[in-house]
Amino acid sequence: MHFAPWNIDNGKILTRREMALVLAELKARAERSPNAHFNLILFRLAACCGLRVSEIAQLHIGDVDVGTFRPHLRIRPEGAKGGRPRRVPLWWDAGTLADLAAWKAERLAQGAKQADPFLASQRAGAAAHPLSRHTLRRRFLTACRVLGLERIGALTIHHGRHTFISHALAGGRTLPEVRDSAGHSNVSVTSAYLHVAVDEVEGTGELFRF
Repeated sequence: MHFAPWNIDNGKILTRREMALVLAELKARAERSPNAHFNLILFRLAACCGLRVSEIAQLHIGDVDVGTFRPHLRIRPEGAKGGRPRRVPLWWDAGTLADLAAWKAERLAQGAKQADPFLASQRAGAAAHPLSRHTLRRRFLTACRVLGLERIGALTIHHGRHTFISHALAGGRTLPEVRDSAGHSNVSVTSAYLHVAVDEVEGTGELFRF
């Protein structure tokens, strides 16, 4: 589902408090639950990297570059909106980088190949098969369940993308930087996010750093 930027309001992003609650709950459960670990990575890709659900579904293990000076996600033309490839910086947020690097290492240790889906079915014998967009949307809401039924009833996975863009701008990233990382066609689209509050307390917004 796509939301036009002029319809953005505070209810369509997760605040810093909400981000902290979701990430803390998922990280605590991920140590003992493969499903929670999966949901943590999905949440990172959507809300901390700004990927569209179609981009998450088509992300390959080899697209996640965590071993360079500027670690990043590579969004290939076939997975990008309008066929516009881009790189999404992972070095903006140490927590996201650490979680995605650990997931990639785990997948490779299990025998996955570079061209396999970064997020794949956890059922036995289905590890190389990507998940449907419907499944990813549903799992994102499951990831956010600590926020309560009323709140997640107003959320979709695309709100994760709104969250990333809004927090990146509030954290001091420039309009061109965020435009390029989000894959917007022009900076005017990105600028629509400039005045979206990212915290309950005005003026405390910054990029994630959880």
